[in-house]
Amino acid sequence: MALTVHDVDRFEASRPRLEAIAYRLLGSAAEAEDAVQETFLRWQAADTGRVEVPEAWLTKVLTNLCLNQLTSARARRETYVGQWLPEPLLAGDPMLGPADTAEQRESVSYAVLTLLERLSPNERAVYVLREAFDYPHREIAEILDLSEAASQQILHRARKHVAEGRARTEIDEAAARRIVEEFLAAATSGRTEPLVRLLTQDAVAIGDGGGKVPARTKAFEGALAVAKFMRGLFKPGKGKRDLVGGSPEIHATTANGGPAVVAVLDGRVIGVLCLEVTADGIAAFRSQANPDKLVRATERWAAADHGEPLLTIF
Repeated sequence: MALTVHDVDRFEASRPRLEAIAYRLLGSAAEAEDAVQETFLRWQAADTGRVEVPEAWLTKVLTNLCLNQLTSARARRETYVGQWLPEPLLAGDPMLGPADTAEQRESVSYAVLTLLERLSPNERAVYVLREAFDYPHREIAEILDLSEAASQQILHRARKHVAEGRARTEIDEAAARRIVEEFLAAATSGRTEPLVRLLTQDAVAIGDGGGKVPARTKAFEGALAVAKFMRGLFKPGKGKRDLVGGSPEIHATTANGGPAVVAVLDGRVIGVLCLEVTADGIAAFRSQANPDKLVRATERWAAADHGEPLLTIF
């Protein structure tokens, strides 16, 4: 059936929410956009006149498309080269979705998105719909074709898994910038000790190059090991310039609501380093360098003025 202008308008009104749900479920902006587009095609083929609550219908279709995608994604990630990390979203990206409550902000944090990879598809769906979008269990049960009691039990398990990760600290944009500036000053000092003082004892550093950019396949663990790695990462060298094709500009920003370092070369984002901050210090560095996962970041970066870089490396 051909969609009316009203039908298209109803879908477009739901698009931002659908994209935000899909991103949290899939950890990929590109895959989220594909899932939303497939939802539109299903909407286009539906008898929309018989759909009583379009928002509920669209959410159900989208969620189940994402669940199918998660199942196949698990198989693909078993053959992924190195560590798999989510696609980071820079400050202001509408796909980040609602950020009015602590639960909503946490649900899209880079640390939590990484933790969500441990959950089953159903656990991830219940957690996202409840924590980030405040869907009642009755509606979640209808979306996922299970009972309300089952939805509640799944949420309890999902919260427990997520809670087993580190306790995070909420910080505003100004504080995030100060943390990044302090980290960069230590990382470029040429000494390990200033970095160690910023880290928790059990700090980790993980990188995702997707087999296209050099990245260690195992995480660095412990404050000293992470500090040595970070000191080396920011140490100038011709080999590094040749590898990336120049001298990247380094900016402080936020990604997924947390402090982040962005490396930009000739207007293209070539790396996003997300910092996980706790009351005890920086607990984790998660760096995304896979160019396939930085396309949207580059587009967002080009659309705004970010001022002068903090420094130029290599």
